[in-house]
Amino acid sequence: MQIVFANNDHIDLVSPLFDAYRVFYKQKSDLEGSRKFIQDRIKNNESTVLLALDDDHNPLGFTQLFPIFSSVTAQPMYVLNDLFVNPETRSKGVGTALLNAAKEFCKKKGYKGLVLQTETHNPAQELYKHLGWEADPDLHFFWKNPDI
Repeated sequence: MQIVFANNDHIDLVSPLFDAYRVFYKQKSDLEGSRKFIQDRIKNNESTVLLALDDDHNPLGFTQLFPIFSSVTAQPMYVLNDLFVNPETRSKGVGTALLNAAKEFCKKKGYKGLVLQTETHNPAQELYKHLGWEADPDLHFFWKNPDI
């Protein structure tokens, strides 16, 4: 397995994984919309997509990082917004490899850290804890635009 930084050449490999990720979170499948979303993020340098590939260059999983800033500490950090591993390749270290690659990328950039949010019933929480992630006890709030 290898972890690569996805670029335009990888869009057709990432898009089906991204679509499946969205379906996991109860969204309707939209492969073309997923492709456009990933393509735009890569083209506009708005996110970093790490892609896990097997020895034959088949996609195994991905994670997507978005840059943000902490005003309090005046430091940049990343939101690990998406992590998805192909169901057929789960429990084979793909998620661990992606999360560790994200941590190493963050260290290399000299960023404060990584933050992520997931559903309370997501079984990946055990993996996060195992890899040294800590639950943030602070309250989180979200305002949803009623016009969308």
